[in-house]
Amino acid sequence: MIITIDNDNKSTSYEVNNITDDAVKQEATIIVQKVGNLQVIIEALDFASRTHRANLDNLLKDREEAVVETKRARNNKGQFMADDPETIEDESKVKAQADVETKDSTES
Repeated sequence: MIITIDNDNKSTSYEVNNITDDAVKQEATIIVQKVGNLQVIIEALDFASRTHRANLDNLLKDREEAVVETKRARNNKGQFMADDPETIEDESKVKAQADVETKDSTES
């Protein structure tokens, strides 16, 4: 079984079946299987995430009451903030015009 490992801008291919030490060959084979299983899980999670995002988009697309104008978020130094791609929330944006409500106006 030939595997290719990419590290530091170079690729190295290995033929695991050519390993003479049986213990090392067995460990390499197990690690290759684990990596393969993890790749399948990653692909499944990516598919599920894209599906849920599409479902959320379909659910919200006709909800005009939920649409807000946004502007770029800034930190306390005035610098633009970046979005965290690992979350569904877009941290790089805030409401363009903050809702100004007082306690009295919400109790009416």
